[in-house]
Amino acid sequence: MSQPNGYRERNSTADRALNVLQMFTEQRSEISAIEVAEALGVARSTAYRYLQTLVQSGFLTESGRGGFRLGLRVLELARIARRGVGLTEVCLPKMRELADEFHQTVLLTKLMGNSAVCLEREESTGQYVRLSYERGSILQIHAGASALALLIGMSEEKVRRILSETELRRFTPNTLTDPDEIVERLRQASLDGFVVTDGAVDPIAMGIAAPITRAGGEVVAAISVVLIRSLVDEQQISTITDAVVAAGAELSERVELLEL
Repeated sequence: MSQPNGYRERNSTADRALNVLQMFTEQRSEISAIEVAEALGVARSTAYRYLQTLVQSGFLTESGRGGFRLGLRVLELARIARRGVGLTEVCLPKMRELADEFHQTVLLTKLMGNSAVCLEREESTGQYVRLSYERGSILQIHAGASALALLIGMSEEKVRRILSETELRRFTPNTLTDPDEIVERLRQASLDGFVVTDGAVDPIAMGIAAPITRAGGEVVAAISVVLIRSLVDEQQISTITDAVVAAGAELSERVELLEL
């Protein structure tokens, strides 16, 4: 069934309006009618009409120099969008990327009370070895990189309080149970920007984790890769560590926009 001409015209106008909005980038915060005309292949008068329609609806505002900037309506929609997007939705694409690249288990953890909670787990289809970390499982805050990374940057007083209220269970000979040793490990991790544990929870597993932070250093969550130590050489560990740190930094920028 053919659509009326009026419908096609309205649809075309909407497409053009979206094309105009998509012209804005981090490098281009202002556009002109001439630029819009060239990008859309229309007359300058037509481009100006599109721009004025977006101004009237609040999506654009005139800069006063013949240019146009994004308007307050865009900010309102961004705020609404942030409310509908959670931490896991923001982090999952990067987790999948790490899992596919290294064929290892990737975890997203968050501090809840005095425990670390596994919010999300991601594995690749070509996973070398699957490790039993389930979504929603509780991890001891003192054992393993996935948990310790959540304490990076926290004041020593607060760390010691959490540890004093926690049973510091020894899972393996490599599990840290001395509060002084844990505080020292966290002090070094704060300088490094990541934490690595080897055989702290499982004798054969290694964890590499980096914090996800807000501006000011508040840790929101941690992203980590858990691997079987005997299957990975030193060069691979270095490469994975760099990738985890980069992922933590990238996700820190993204979660800054969330209303968590």
